[in-house]
Amino acid sequence: MHKKNLFEMGADFGYDWHSDNKDKSQKEESSHILTPQKHQLHFSKEKRRGKVVTIIKPFCLKKQELQALLKLLKKRLGTGGTLKENSLEFQGELQEKLRLQLESLEYRFKK
Repeated sequence: MHKKNLFEMGADFGYDWHSDNKDKSQKEESSHILTPQKHQLHFSKEKRRGKVVTIIKPFCLKKQELQALLKLLKKRLGTGGTLKENSLEFQGELQEKLRLQLESLEYRFKK
């Protein structure tokens, strides 16, 4: 037995209309890619489960480039971290160390 969506029951979707829940469009990857010198990064800190997390954003890079940058920084700083959309998150309070590493890679920060 084929179950219909309650929203669609008896509905006529002619004239190029369709239900919203059928077509899940993929998130568009940001086509706004910047060189390191054009970035305007800033830091924020959050406490999660009693521990400090340092967040750096917004990065305007391709996902592969951002993953490579994350891997490089984690290795240089000896800490854990993750990639979330256009930001990098690191375990611990590492603002000064991260700033030095990113500036050596020619990234810029908001004043």
